[in-house]
Amino acid sequence: MSSVIEQSVQARMVASAPRMETLHALLSYDRAYPFAVRMVFPGPATLEGTEVSWEFARELLTAGMDDPAGQGDVRVRPFGYDRTVLEFHAPEGIAMVHVRTEELRRFIQRAQELVPAGEEHLYLDLDQGLTDLLGEDH
Repeated sequence: MSSVIEQSVQARMVASAPRMETLHALLSYDRAYPFAVRMVFPGPATLEGTEVSWEFARELLTAGMDDPAGQGDVRVRPFGYDRTVLEFHAPEGIAMVHVRTEELRRFIQRAQELVPAGEEHLYLDLDQGLTDLLGEDH
């Protein structure tokens, strides 16, 4: 079984204009970093025109599909009966995207098959983490 899962999701970027731009974002989960998920936006969807990646807690994404969650740079909340809003706060402003909740649930289910919720600590390589943190080569 692979230690990384990826899933393309269709996201709708909320802009100040009346229409929402549709784009494909990529969600990924790596068993080596069991507490985090990553969402990557393609260059054409960003202000700088370069790919942008956000990492945030898997638990935040899971909780935010049912109730508003998050207080920092990433916030997640349900929207209507079939969408979830992800807000990304940066110095340049706030990006809001709508994603079908069912796509997010499918991604979370796949991530939990790889690393069950509550068992993330079993997949941490603490020795490697300390080596990386301390900059030691062994």
